[in-house]
Amino acid sequence: MAAATTFVTVEEYLRSSFEPDAEYVDGEIEERAVGENDHSAWQNAIVFWFQQQAKAGQIRVRPELRVQVSPTCFLVPDVTLLDRNLPIEQIVTHPPVAVFEILSPADTLKRVMAKCGRYEAMGIRTILVIDPDGPKYRYVDGKLAPLEARAFDIPGSKCRFDLDEIEKLLD
Repeated sequence: MAAATTFVTVEEYLRSSFEPDAEYVDGEIEERAVGENDHSAWQNAIVFWFQQQAKAGQIRVRPELRVQVSPTCFLVPDVTLLDRNLPIEQIVTHPPVAVFEILSPADTLKRVMAKCGRYEAMGIRTILVIDPDGPKYRYVDGKLAPLEARAFDIPGSKCRFDLDEIEKLLD
């Protein structure tokens, strides 16, 4: 017998608090897999790397910030890069410059692909998926492709992604 699904409104979701923050997809609350050391270390390294470039790179760096990718879908990327020239929003409604998803053991390929597809539909041009113990990916045109360039400029900003330098920041 299938489990019953409880639907909530956008307003109910936005009035609620979750620890850690949960995502909202078409009426359903979806828990996020977070909290393990490898996940946290990668998130911290990515935030630190981009924070050093924030002002000159014309970005704002935010961990775990709600992004409204459609009227009925709020996702919480592990790290979000925002265009510094846009107004600050409490919940992001403009396409971020880039988002990073760091995989946890509980993540499924189906869920990661769905999230990346929603990010792409919103207009986010740089979507990176980091497996702490394995390959790193870039989501492009509906597909996860192995990250071939270890360093590149982030489109829509004046900042640079450099996997080798970020890996050096892991503690």
